[in-house]
Amino acid sequence: MTLLQLKYIDAIAQFGSISRAARHMFVSQPRITNALRELEAEIGQTLFIRTSRGIKLTDEGVHFLGYARQVIEQMRLLEDQYRNVKPKRSFSVSTQHYTFAALAFVELVKQYGEDEYDFSLLEERTANVIENVRNMKSEIGLLYMSQFNEAVLQKIFRENHLRFTPLFTVRPHVFLFHAHPLAAKERITLDDLDDYPCITFDQGEENAFYFSEEALSVRTLKKRIRVTDRAAVANFLMDLGAYIITSGVLPSFLHGPDVVSRPLVTDEHMTVGIIRHADRLPSELGIAFESALKKMASDIATVDEQDGLDSVISSTLRGDNVQSKESDD
Repeated sequence: MTLLQLKYIDAIAQFGSISRAARHMFVSQPRITNALRELEAEIGQTLFIRTSRGIKLTDEGVHFLGYARQVIEQMRLLEDQYRNVKPKRSFSVSTQHYTFAALAFVELVKQYGEDEYDFSLLEERTANVIENVRNMKSEIGLLYMSQFNEAVLQKIFRENHLRFTPLFTVRPHVFLFHAHPLAAKERITLDDLDDYPCITFDQGEENAFYFSEEALSVRTLKKRIRVTDRAAVANFLMDLGAYIITSGVLPSFLHGPDVVSRPLVTDEHMTVGIIRHADRLPSELGIAFESALKKMASDIATVDEQDGLDSVISSTLRGDNVQSKESDD
């Protein structure tokens, strides 16, 4: 077993392709293929399997990669130490489409960004968030669970050696353009929404209900607009009278008074949290990012009212960057 073999395994896992890993490592594809075969023969385990979507780590491969990356990182630190080179920081987060995740990421870069760094914030489909943490492409994943999808997602987490840590629990809210006919209502029902276009984030081939980023995903919709880009949501809210059901965390500095959040009348709730791989130790940057998320979550107070669980956001997520009403989360 050699350090170069470990680096090849790491590259294959990152790119999901032997050919792309070879280009990244500036070697031929047969060289990496042979190195993989020799390593698998040496340890007596299969590290990768081929699927219709590319090459994928086996459970044994995920476990092996956790140790391999620690060796690679320690070797890099050793080389940097004795070459008198300051280590280049690297860190990756995969997340559903949450603005507060981007805000926490900004704080991380401000605090830890140096002369050289390689940070990634990947806004992904739910299945990709889970896969990126499973294969350790990202140290942290960010997604939500509800009464509807919890059993399925927890089963997936257990099967892939992932751990879910809650950050906050909120009632679903509806985002609307301020001039929308429903914007004047203090609370909105599902019947109120029936005739308006609903925006949902496309989940690709894994378009199962339990992978949806929106609460109450099993509803039958007359009008649906699927998107992959968070930036497009505001345009559709303003120009098409559409709506989206989400957590209610609404930074006013992004949209000013144009987009408003209204609580949805429902018994369902959303628990937003992070996932980590059980075989991977948290890095300094991972701990710092989690701390930034928890600092924002601390401004979200969950209260138990007479009509059930409700949520209230204290004045802001950061300064006064969240527009809210007394009953908004």
